[in-house]
Amino acid sequence: MLSARSVFEEILGNDESFRLFCSIAAGGEAQGGWENARIAALLPASERALVPKITRHGADEEKHGRIFHALLRKRGLRPVDVPHETDYTTLLERHGIGLAHERLKGERELTVRDILVHLAHSRVTQQRAAERMRLLLTCFADHPDIGRAVRMIANDEDNHLAYCHEELLRLAAAGHGHAIQRILRECALTEIRVHRDVSLAVLDHMGRILRWPPTKRKVLATGVHAVYAYERLGGWRRMVTLKPPERRDALGGSASPAPEFA
Repeated sequence: MLSARSVFEEILGNDESFRLFCSIAAGGEAQGGWENARIAALLPASERALVPKITRHGADEEKHGRIFHALLRKRGLRPVDVPHETDYTTLLERHGIGLAHERLKGERELTVRDILVHLAHSRVTQQRAAERMRLLLTCFADHPDIGRAVRMIANDEDNHLAYCHEELLRLAAAGHGHAIQRILRECALTEIRVHRDVSLAVLDHMGRILRWPPTKRKVLATGVHAVYAYERLGGWRRMVTLKPPERRDALGGSASPAPEFA
């Protein structure tokens, strides 16, 4: 039977597809780490209280990248170049979502609106990341290697999502509510398209590596299109709602180490 678990097991069971899977994941995490570090360095004086949290967020993302590289090393594998059509974070930037890298490479202080854009972008993408890790947790919680990595990353992603809710609610209460909702909606509607396109590209690469028959490729692609249709018709709204999180001050401490991986 074709299921998410069976597809993931097939991908993780083959060295070449596993290399691509971990390389894509590690690349996205590393980019997120760099972005958060630059944002922390450029925060305006009015938002300097966010420095420890954004720094912690970036440190967590860098840790996740190290975990995926460690998983590769455990199997004696090296990362591969990530095909541009599977690079989720870069494609989001090219579509105008989040803060442009050219902006972050400079030294000009960010504005409060820039912070709204960053947090809204994070709110949307962290929703996707948290859901993805929960799916992997369902499939591989008991796996001796993958399970430990997934549990650690899933906990971090839930913390990141809670932090985004908390900070956006704070800024909404300060009078930025309409701007936040407008930016969230724009981010969500763009993200679901990029996620669809990246998912199809990843399936195409995996299909070639694993020599999936045309019927299997078509069924999996149909599933991706069905998810997009659901999200386009209203599923995107889960990415823009804001509510007080159960985890308060989720990024208030320092990043937890990953000695068993890094």
